[in-house]
Amino acid sequence: MYWIYAAALGYLLGSVPFGLILTRMFDAGDIRQIGSGNIGATNVLRTGRKGLAAGTLLLDGAKGFLAVWLAWRYLPDVPGFAALGAVLGHCFPIWLKFKGGKGVATTLGVTLGLAWPIGAAYAAVWLVMLAVTRISSLSGMAAALAAPIAAALLGRLELVPVLAAIAVIVLILHRANIARLRAGTEPKVGSKA
Repeated sequence: MYWIYAAALGYLLGSVPFGLILTRMFDAGDIRQIGSGNIGATNVLRTGRKGLAAGTLLLDGAKGFLAVWLAWRYLPDVPGFAALGAVLGHCFPIWLKFKGGKGVATTLGVTLGLAWPIGAAYAAVWLVMLAVTRISSLSGMAAALAAPIAAALLGRLELVPVLAAIAVIVLILHRANIARLRAGTEPKVGSKA
């Protein structure tokens, strides 16, 4: 039963839509009506409010980290379920009719919570890819794929299944981005598209 509690805890924390909350609090409009309609940091950046985008990134990561940290503290046998729940909550929040973000920042938080070296590898891949390509979606997908590989290389084989599942979720939610990448039309960071 503990895995159910961990997943529920993760889902509830993950489903807090910080992008929507921050843009409304600071009169930046309804983020669901801007750009891609996504509630994540990349779309918040399309409002032109870099501070709000940074805040969204930090808070979306923090909720993932908090979910895993609480699971380690109170449900130490099942933190992976809290991690998965947090990403699912962010991507499919019940409060927004299951239309949320794509899970990249929340995955950063859960990887740091599960094992900081894996989180560091995730962040490094994300930042290097972003610096090289300036394409947020490509960077996020590469980081998500790197996480289970890093877990395997670091000998944390017990974390590979949950990180692989999260990577699949992130990739599926980026399928439109993948199509645009193939067509050469995916926008770069800072564009209004």
